[in-house]
Amino acid sequence: MIRIVLADDQPLVRMGFRALLDSEDDLEVVGEAGTGEEAVRVCAREKPDVAILDIRMPDLDGLAATHRIVAEHGDSVRVLILTTFELDEYVFEALRAGASGFLVKHTVPAELIQAVHVIHAGEALLSPSVTRRLIARFAAGPPLGAGAPDPAVARLLTARELQAVELVAEGLSNGEIAERWVVSDATVRTHVSRAMTKLAARDRAQLVVLAYRLGLAAITPE
Repeated sequence: MIRIVLADDQPLVRMGFRALLDSEDDLEVVGEAGTGEEAVRVCAREKPDVAILDIRMPDLDGLAATHRIVAEHGDSVRVLILTTFELDEYVFEALRAGASGFLVKHTVPAELIQAVHVIHAGEALLSPSVTRRLIARFAAGPPLGAGAPDPAVARLLTARELQAVELVAEGLSNGEIAERWVVSDATVRTHVSRAMTKLAARDRAQLVVLAYRLGLAAITPE
């Protein structure tokens, strides 16, 4: 059973999401919150597997709440940002805050349910309309993807691990990478997991950000 905390300042929105999530046999909403501060407290009390947070909430917004939840619980609570505001800055800030997923509220119900399962499994998930170019554009630090990878960083990874990082940064799932390489999903998971460990990425979302920051992936020209 995947235990969920749901945070949104609109009671009717929470009611709708709760009805949808609770209708699934393996999902259970164990707590609700109407503010960011309340979301942090409820997560501390209920220790859910997944926290679904709106970005704009009173007292403490969803991004600040994400920072605190990740700081307090680490990988044990995966955060999914769900918002009506599909702004590029929010996408990167959500990932930098430690969120594992980002979806807009006009997504179809099946995609929300899938998103919960995906991030609970340790994958990263972005709304289909969010592109890797936008993530790169708002990453902090020096120009991204402008040249060859840092040699010291590149030496940490095997050739296959480096390829895996590049494909993850392109938005490919493990299954899609496996199909391209003609190998098993388990083989891909091993390469991705080892790359994450070597680069100290807590999840695939951070791996994407690091890929651009470290020059392991390049921005696609328009």
